[in-house]
Amino acid sequence: MNRRIAAAALALAASLPSAFAADWPARPITMIVPFPAGGSADAVARLVALRLGEKLGQQVVVDNRAGAGGNVGTDAVVRAPGDGYTIALSTSGPLANNKFLYKNMSFDAQKDLAPVVAIGEIPMGVAVNPRMKADTLKAFLDQAREQPGKVSVGNPGNGTIGHLTTELLAAQGKVQVLAVPYKGDAPAITDVVGGAIDAVVMPITAMLPQLQAGKLKALAVTSRQRFAGLPNVPTAAEQGLPLQSTVWFAVVGPRKLPVPIVQRLNKEINAILATPEARAKLAQFGGSPLGGTPEQLARLMTNDAAKWQKVIEDARITLE
Repeated sequence: MNRRIAAAALALAASLPSAFAADWPARPITMIVPFPAGGSADAVARLVALRLGEKLGQQVVVDNRAGAGGNVGTDAVVRAPGDGYTIALSTSGPLANNKFLYKNMSFDAQKDLAPVVAIGEIPMGVAVNPRMKADTLKAFLDQAREQPGKVSVGNPGNGTIGHLTTELLAAQGKVQVLAVPYKGDAPAITDVVGGAIDAVVMPITAMLPQLQAGKLKALAVTSRQRFAGLPNVPTAAEQGLPLQSTVWFAVVGPRKLPVPIVQRLNKEINAILATPEARAKLAQFGGSPLGGTPEQLARLMTNDAAKWQKVIEDARITLE
């Protein structure tokens, strides 16, 4: 009798997530964005939230919680109940890189979050002042090799994806460069245009106006395919360097988010990403859609974490 009661209890417990998910959502959902309003992550999140709310029949409210490179808002999702009413649209920083950068991380994204779906990615660009003689990535690396530690490369800040990409570029190219961190994209662009530094590495769209105006010269993009906004600029891989680096967006939830809810969110968001509207919004920020399964996002998080861990440790980069 006791065994039958125990078996019945286990069966009931196993059925609860599915039964719960069948009634979900019964009230508005909060989508945390761990960055300030107005940026690319926020803009993409607001479109996804709007269209997802229409599909689910409940409002999806964007809640901006910035701080610590995205860690503050992402941690809020880690601590939220796994009931499907709190999710996040976060980025590759808190989902892959930050645990190796920050000394005191309150969560491990691979262990403490439920992957839902990858949204899109923005490639990095390598650009130089037009007066620099290098017209290709190889020529740039050759110049850096001839002047170890003297070719200066600006980035948007210590530990940013632009900084990490610079260190990976140097490692793969077997050169030493002088990485110069700035407080954001704009001051780095100002200095490279003015000739104070030789080059910059940052999200390609941050410097697109200067590239199109001829104030900067693009040497490479770090995506798998060429960037649609600059079709004549080759990828690093096309030039013999296996450099791939993007900043990507993804939807995640608390670790105990029921599988049926993960599957429903994945299905609906993939459908949103397939629309011309979503593709246009991503393209506005130089992004391309990703989509796919939760398992594919989990692999992306794991693989990027492993790649950047080595770069961070080799370059001895730390953040408070």
